[in-house]
Amino acid sequence: MTNHINITIPRVYQSFKDVWKREQPNFIRLYLDNKVSFIPNLLPEDAIRISTFETISILNQKLGNVFDLATNEENTRLDNHNLPEIIRSPVRHKTDGKWLKQSNMVGINVRTIGSFWNIIKYAFTLPKSQDSIHLLPIWEPGVVASLYGMASWNINNEFYSRELTEAIPHLNTVEKQLKAVINILHAMGKTVGMDVIPHTDRFSEIVLSNPQYFEWLQRENYEIVNHRADLHEEVQEMIILFLKQYGPSNPFDAYPKEKEIFFSENFSEEKRNIILFGKPEQVAIRQRRRDALLRYLTKYGYEPVPATMAPPYRGLRVDYKKSEQDTEGQLWREYAITQPESFSRVFGPLTRYKLYERLEDNKQWKIDFSRPRPAIWNYVAQHYQMVQEQFSFDFMRGDMSHVQMRENGVPSQFGQFYDILAEVKNFIRDAGVEYFGYFAETFLAPRNVMSYGDEIDHLEASECDSTLGDLQSVTVNTPVFLQRFRQYLDILETRKFAPNFTIITADKDDPRFDEFYISGNEFRLFTALFLTNMPSYMSLGFRTRDTHHSPAPNEHYTKLYVFQISEGEKATTGDYVWGRNGSLYNRLLQIQLYADKIWETIQRKSVQWLIYPDAAGFGKVIVWTQAENPTHIFVANTDSENAIVNFAIPKIKNIENTRLKFDFSTSSTITEIDKYPFYNGKHYNIFRLEKGECRVYLVD
Repeated sequence: MTNHINITIPRVYQSFKDVWKREQPNFIRLYLDNKVSFIPNLLPEDAIRISTFETISILNQKLGNVFDLATNEENTRLDNHNLPEIIRSPVRHKTDGKWLKQSNMVGINVRTIGSFWNIIKYAFTLPKSQDSIHLLPIWEPGVVASLYGMASWNINNEFYSRELTEAIPHLNTVEKQLKAVINILHAMGKTVGMDVIPHTDRFSEIVLSNPQYFEWLQRENYEIVNHRADLHEEVQEMIILFLKQYGPSNPFDAYPKEKEIFFSENFSEEKRNIILFGKPEQVAIRQRRRDALLRYLTKYGYEPVPATMAPPYRGLRVDYKKSEQDTEGQLWREYAITQPESFSRVFGPLTRYKLYERLEDNKQWKIDFSRPRPAIWNYVAQHYQMVQEQFSFDFMRGDMSHVQMRENGVPSQFGQFYDILAEVKNFIRDAGVEYFGYFAETFLAPRNVMSYGDEIDHLEASECDSTLGDLQSVTVNTPVFLQRFRQYLDILETRKFAPNFTIITADKDDPRFDEFYISGNEFRLFTALFLTNMPSYMSLGFRTRDTHHSPAPNEHYTKLYVFQISEGEKATTGDYVWGRNGSLYNRLLQIQLYADKIWETIQRKSVQWLIYPDAAGFGKVIVWTQAENPTHIFVANTDSENAIVNFAIPKIKNIENTRLKFDFSTSSTITEIDKYPFYNGKHYNIFRLEKGECRVYLVD
């Protein structure tokens, strides 16, 4: 298969290594000369190994003085919110977040590539058709180093690059490096999103510095002895006693001795954190102090209530069958829902913000949704707004957006205090970032499964722009995939948000889900890029992911780098191991290159379906083109095991006597008769579409 830049693409992993070593200046030159929007034949694993000085050289040649603007001392200050136009958001002129409904997003767990700076190197492998980057959580992690268990509002120093500081000395903190990276990504035409997490690590600095913002219980052995609504008042008193007994982190610092003052807005969270734990740069001291305080509280049985998922959400008991002992010998009991349903789950390491008051002093674990706690909503929204302002994020991914705890579903009337993720989005937009978008983590589950009521109604009520969906959780070559795909297209047409055509997520890059990616991977990327009225999502690692017919070592899965565990079935040792699937990378690069060739013609175009995904699961071919002035017809066989023989593509609406001309295929064998399909006045006759083949025709 030839491509528009006339380069040979290797077919196997080792050939990619060899050709890069031999010809990398030529491939970089194609990128610098704008012949292609990414560096071809560059494996992602080799991209992140490019030296910082070579990376800077490439960026200087590509961006000119824009690179200096993106990285200079002035524009990497966190308090500089008036950046030069050229390094501001590519969507800054939009008036809302609807642009997310047609964005092709790439998710990056920074831990798998080592540093924020390496995002730029990895981005060298991404085409312009993949225009958004989602960063998995960027904050200091909590227990088992889980990225989704925030320990504080401090940026995770694990993602700092010493190499970048050596090259650009004033980029000497992880915060400055993150800001520089986002400036550069903006200059490269990419939007960047942050995770917004409506929970924290159970014993985070956030929790211990603000116990009034969380729900607490008191446990002794296997019994929850107290979970009254205002138990946080006792916890506040215990924290004051801890300070009296052990003193502040710096023995010479003065602090209020009354809990009513210490935990009030008149004594800032920043000051409380320094008294309780130490200064932000004192990482080891802060960890020791936090550990000492949590052990002091748990000695008396005080624990934040763990987060839960799915109905009924509420009602906890101690799970006497499960416990964990930490390295200090402390025994941690786990919890269970008292009356669980099919998807009920307790997240022991996490705790949620207490957004509403409780009914009957929480005797029955019931929430009073008529009494929101505005101070907490404001706290969460303000903190995320500050992060957005400091780093210029363009959108948010709302973690666990499916959580909807009202037993009757979406209420007939709702306002500001309906959903915390909606509040964060709107708070940021109201602060002047009108284009800020909201990408929701939901799986579009059936009614009352992962949330009370209809998840689709909840997404509209919470004002999301797009949602993840669940196409990544099923094999392409199945009726369920086609049914789900068609359902998402219906949602796309009838609702205010857009489901994603999701290829893979970090959550699904897990040995339990290998079967989903044994085949159909070319179809996934082809459809994600060329179905231009639907957003898509692809996590790092997909393009070279090995075919696992049985589980590989844990180091081959990005999911297992969301946390850091040294023992047990989820343990990893050393760095993430990239796949060596050179043959898959060959085929996906062909798709990327073809997308580059036609992108200016098709991007963000609305779609006319000629053959929809068959909701009954029988038909395997799908066909679409552009709704107005069609130029390309996209044909795909979702059956990865069988070719489709002798089928017809229906006539394009309002177009007469048009020829089709073959232009691209993921297969190397195209019959001559199929290069110019015969038109009989009603249909275009196709003789053969190979198993899993994706093909493009020009409307001639």
